[in-house]
Amino acid sequence: MRLLLIAVGVLLVDQVSKLYIIRNMALGDSLPVINEVFHLTYVKNPGAAFSILQHQTGLFIAIAVLLLLAVAYYYPRLPQGYPLLRIGIGLQVGGAAGNLLDRIRTGYVTDFLDFRIWPVFNIADIGIVLGVGLLFREIIRMPGKAEHR
Repeated sequence: MRLLLIAVGVLLVDQVSKLYIIRNMALGDSLPVINEVFHLTYVKNPGAAFSILQHQTGLFIAIAVLLLLAVAYYYPRLPQGYPLLRIGIGLQVGGAAGNLLDRIRTGYVTDFLDFRIWPVFNIADIGIVLGVGLLFREIIRMPGKAEHR
C-alpha cells in the first residue's frame, strides 16, 4: 500500500507541475525564481538524464516498463524491517511512471527545474534520484552483505 501511495504522490506532483509549465510558459522561456541560482526553464528532453541518448524513446519506454514489471514481481518479496527501502522503491516507481507517461504521450520529457549549474530536470527525476539513494543506503545496511564483497 505504501508503494502505491508514494508512487501516485510523486506521479501526481510531477504531472501537475509539468502541466502548469506547459500551459503557462513558452518553450525555451526561463523565469528567475532566485536570480542566477534557480529558474523555471521550459525545455523538452528527448533523451535520458542530462539529455544523453537523445531520440531513443522506444528504448526508454522499454526500460521503464521492465523496471515497473520487476518492481511488481520483487516488491512483495522484499525483506521486512527496511521501510526506507520500500519508500525508495515507491519514489523510483513514481518518477519512472511520470517520465514514462511523458514519453508515451509526447515522445519527450518536460523538464523545468533549472539550478543554472546543472542540467534542467523535473519532479520525476527527483523521485528517481532520491529513491536510488535510499535504495543504496538500505542495501549497504543489510546484514550479511559485507562478507560477500
